[in-house]
Amino acid sequence: MQDKINKILEYIENFTPKTFEDLESFRISLVGKKGELTKLFEDFRNLNSEEKKYYGKLLNNLKNRVNEKIDNLTTAYKPKIKEDHRIDLALQEPNLTYGSLHPITIVKNEIFSIFKKLGFSIYEGQEIEDDWHVFSALNFPPEHPARDMQDTFFIQKNPDVLLRTHTSSVQVRSMENEDLPIRVICPGRVFRNESISSRAHCIFHQVEGLYIDKTVSFSDLKQTLAFFVKEMFGSKTKIRLRPSYFPFTEPSAELDISCNLCGGKGCSVCKHTGWLEILGCGMVDPNVLELNKIDSKKYSGFAFGMGIERIAMLKFSVNDLRNYFENDIRFLNQFTNFY
Repeated sequence: MQDKINKILEYIENFTPKTFEDLESFRISLVGKKGELTKLFEDFRNLNSEEKKYYGKLLNNLKNRVNEKIDNLTTAYKPKIKEDHRIDLALQEPNLTYGSLHPITIVKNEIFSIFKKLGFSIYEGQEIEDDWHVFSALNFPPEHPARDMQDTFFIQKNPDVLLRTHTSSVQVRSMENEDLPIRVICPGRVFRNESISSRAHCIFHQVEGLYIDKTVSFSDLKQTLAFFVKEMFGSKTKIRLRPSYFPFTEPSAELDISCNLCGGKGCSVCKHTGWLEILGCGMVDPNVLELNKIDSKKYSGFAFGMGIERIAMLKFSVNDLRNYFENDIRFLNQFTNFY
């Protein structure tokens, strides 16, 4: 033990750090959990009484010498540490760039804001669903040809577990779980097995709406959508409803708006018709109400659904759907002024 003490004393006297990191290594090597001084005190416990009297004093002197050396060196290095980390007030401010919300988020938030004014609440659901909530509860029986309208991603070849193809499944869950009347909008990602192009993607976002109460009429639907369109695209925007078909609504319609690029005069975007289709809608089919245990003789309702990407493309004049998913900073920087 005497030899170890002498070696440590010699090491202390000859040690001169070049950096603060050297000093920290020196401290750990001596007084750390596995340091040399720590080991000596552990060995001290195994000595007999006479040896403890002799070495106890030496170890205490060694410990004091080590702490004194560390304190002196730390004090000597403190000015250098401050010098290394000082702030140079003459330096120019770094060129900071500010991020922004994604255009899909911008449009989604605006849609939320508009429908909240009409008393709609937000209702969200799961992306992995079962056949009942995606198809059967919406008047899609197993043999119904309308199932072929949507190419579905099934999970592990299980025909009962799938990625939802529309957020209408959330409408079903709201009918199951909420008290009447129901007035909700249902946002979320949906998935369809489609080829990716400038006008289509296998992943996109929808917002669907549902209103069920007594004496709800098609006129209520029209006025609700007219309010939404004018709030979203401007007060001069015109609308028209064209008859269409959806399994879960009857009657059904598609809503067109006057082209906001050409003012309805006709251009390449609207294919020279002056109109742009933005959503599908209709009165909730009585079969859907009955399937979800709602008395169709007492209650009626309307539903609508739109693709958020489609609305964003029209609002921001984006001509390629893929831009929303590629995270190109040159594209995203265009939206730094939107909130």
